[in-house]
Amino acid sequence: MSKSFIIVGTDTNVGKTVLSSLLMAVHDDLCYWKPIQSGLEEETDSQVLQRLSECKKERIYPEAYRLQRPLSPHLSARLDGIRIEKDRLSLPQKENIIVETAGGVHVPINESTLQIDLIKMWSLPVIIATRSSLGTINHTLLTIEALRNREVEIAGVVMIGDMNEENEKAIEFYGKVKVSGRVPFVEELQKKILIQIYTDLFQ
Repeated sequence: MSKSFIIVGTDTNVGKTVLSSLLMAVHDDLCYWKPIQSGLEEETDSQVLQRLSECKKERIYPEAYRLQRPLSPHLSARLDGIRIEKDRLSLPQKENIIVETAGGVHVPINESTLQIDLIKMWSLPVIIATRSSLGTINHTLLTIEALRNREVEIAGVVMIGDMNEENEKAIEFYGKVKVSGRVPFVEELQKKILIQIYTDLFQ
């Protein structure tokens, strides 16, 4: 049975890479793919994931696009003098792969493609990474609505940050979706801590 998922966030820097790292640390048969990497000055998301999950490099597929500036993909690509082409973004495989998107569902990829168009094309269940803090209900419900309008399967929501029981209840009630886990803020993340978080806080 395939364990493939797309990890999409409700906002920038919400914690998609940490969530992807957690899943890679727990499931040693998973592979990871970040199709579009915007920003190369610091660690890339693939490098962060390998460091946190301690997975072998062979489990990480190379990015289809590596863009210099940490901006929306359409703008970062334009400043690099290229255009992101949808036909270069086919899945490397469909069995046991985590695909981490570049930003949220309505982030532009080029002048005619949004991130959600790629999500629909990949045809995998989506896990939504969202903040636990104030504002998350609106952001999460908007993301859920957008995905459902495209008939994309939602596998669950993962809250990232300090425990907020009321926000979790509201997302489950109004979004008709399961909050399947929570990732608290940790000063120094490492593989054994990610595995413990999964054991303690995921269903």
